[in-house]
Amino acid sequence: MLTIHAADELRLSWDAAPVTEGAVAVEGDRVAGAGPFEELRRRFPDARVRRWPGVLGPALVHEGPLPAAPSPRERLHAVLKSGATAVLAEYADTADVRSAAARNDVAVLPRAHRRVIIDAGRADLAVFDADGTCLATVCAGRLVHRRR
Repeated sequence: MLTIHAADELRLSWDAAPVTEGAVAVEGDRVAGAGPFEELRRRFPDARVRRWPGVLGPALVHEGPLPAAPSPRERLHAVLKSGATAVLAEYADTADVRSAAARNDVAVLPRAHRRVIIDAGRADLAVFDADGTCLATVCAGRLVHRRR
């Protein structure tokens, strides 16, 4: 199902100029479009809309050791709750962690890189409020974290 994630502000990269009332359309695990909400609503009139307060942008890369937790799945869930959908390979250092990452579509990267939202790119998104708290994380097109 096509979903439009709309927010007060959109950043295609975290150092890009903001788009007020911006949005990202997601189909499957890919970005179908990004830009002003009204433009995407006209382009995809039948899409489900999820509205978020705050700033919507590309999901982060978790660049340090994974948070402590009882299981690899819970360690990765803590990463997802922070707005990250990727971890560095040096910290995904056990078969159990790599397996949990694969099952949850968490990317394991050889090194950190600048993340951007682009058409047809993988739909990895995060929404943050004014104090930097992650409100929602979308990993490979799936809403995997939503702060209540």
